[in-house]
Amino acid sequence: MAGKRSKKPVKVAKKKVAKKMAKRVVAKPVLLAGGNPQIAKGDGDAPVQAYIAAMPGWKRDVGRRLDALIVRTVPGVRKAVKWNSPLYGVEDQGWFLGIHVFTKYVKVAFFRGAALRPVPPGSSKSKDTRYLDIHEGDQLNEAQLAGWVKQASLLPGQRM
Repeated sequence: MAGKRSKKPVKVAKKKVAKKMAKRVVAKPVLLAGGNPQIAKGDGDAPVQAYIAAMPGWKRDVGRRLDALIVRTVPGVRKAVKWNSPLYGVEDQGWFLGIHVFTKYVKVAFFRGAALRPVPPGSSKSKDTRYLDIHEGDQLNEAQLAGWVKQASLLPGQRM
C-alpha cells in the first residue's frame, strides 16, 4: 500500500485554506491614528459607504446619520473619499463639506463655514473653514445641521 495517499487530509487542508481565505475577505479595515478608516480614494457613493462602514463603534451611526441628512438636504450631492475623508460637493462648484474621524469625536468641516448663519462653533486656522465636532452621546440638532448643509451647498466650494 506504499504510495497510496488518503484523501481525507487533502479535504481537511482545503477546508482550512477556504476558512483562511474567507477571513481575509471580511478582514477588519485598517484604522489610522485616532481611529480614522483608511479607505482608498475614489469618486461616488461606494467609497463613502465603505468609509462609513469602517468607522469604529458609535461613530458609524453618526456617519450614517450625517450621510443620510446630507443626501436628503442636497439632492444629487456629489461624493468622494480623498485624504481618508468623505467629501460632499456640488458638480462644478467644488466640495462644501468633509468628515473625519478622531479618537473621541467625528469632525464635520464646512469649507466655507464662516459664511454660514449662525456660524458653526469650531474655529480653524483657515479663516473660511468652520467645524462641528460630534462626541459620543451628543444630541444632534438635525434642523440646524441641515440648515448649514443647505447653505454650504449653495456657496462656491473648495477645489481639491
